[in-house]
Amino acid sequence: MSGGRVLLIANPRATAMTARERNVLERALAGTADDVEVAETENRGHAAALACRAMRTGAEAVVAMGGDGTINEVVNGLLTDGVHDGVPALGIVPAGSTNVFARALGLPNSPIEATGALLEALRSGSRQAVSLGRVDERWFVFAAGIGFDAAVVAAVDRRRRRGTRSTHALYARVGVRQFFASDRRRPQLHVELPGGERIDDVYFALVTNTDPWTFVGNRPLHPTPHTDFGNGLGLYARRRMAAAGVLWSVARMSGPNPRVGTRGAAVRHDLEELTILADAPLPVHVDGEFVETREKLSLRSVARALAVLA
Repeated sequence: MSGGRVLLIANPRATAMTARERNVLERALAGTADDVEVAETENRGHAAALACRAMRTGAEAVVAMGGDGTINEVVNGLLTDGVHDGVPALGIVPAGSTNVFARALGLPNSPIEATGALLEALRSGSRQAVSLGRVDERWFVFAAGIGFDAAVVAAVDRRRRRGTRSTHALYARVGVRQFFASDRRRPQLHVELPGGERIDDVYFALVTNTDPWTFVGNRPLHPTPHTDFGNGLGLYARRRMAAAGVLWSVARMSGPNPRVGTRGAAVRHDLEELTILADAPLPVHVDGEFVETREKLSLRSVARALAVLA
């Protein structure tokens, strides 16, 4: 796809974002596309607004340079009017601390190397159709969650708003504190699955659109190892919260040969839809970004929802 109009949306606060890398990408795009527009995000929600405008004014592609939160906003902006033939292709230059979506797609984790892969995809017109998840009115690219993991995301988000840099070490510290501060005696979640199956006594639930769910440094975690962008959603519903059991489960789901036991969690794959109910409002995250507290989530898979330049 040489030529055409391309919008580059860059998050200047992304962990791995530098002015030099953005300038390199901008100059490279200018040599590939007929018209390149560059916009830096100024606040939460700005990337979605920019992507929506690009979609409605006929852009060929929108390139997101930032972390998973920036990519989520761009995707929600592109799909403001739903899935249709006029949605621009999505390009990705990962510049966050984890970059789950880009790495799950097999893209380089280095912004410079990812720029090279993006330019080649633009020249050749190479696109990969991916399925996405939807939780109520919001799209997600790799995962949504409610309960413990979302509480960790919310606590980290508060730190980030105060200026703390997002790192894996920060997530680890906050996760340990949140685990021991949480109520590990009374599960509050219930999951309703197609066919009438119901899973009760759940402490927290992860709904995944791909594998891995996330990375700890360079080590991937695979709670739903059979989920990918070509099929439905995966579910990991944690039913036991003893510290030893959780640590053992995390160890088993990492590494090159992940194993997910069923004693402490219920695991399902290839789900078209599901509903999660909470006894009281619990924190929710979408693609690692805290949303709000809710008592009900309706989730579904949308096949071939978006074309990614890859």
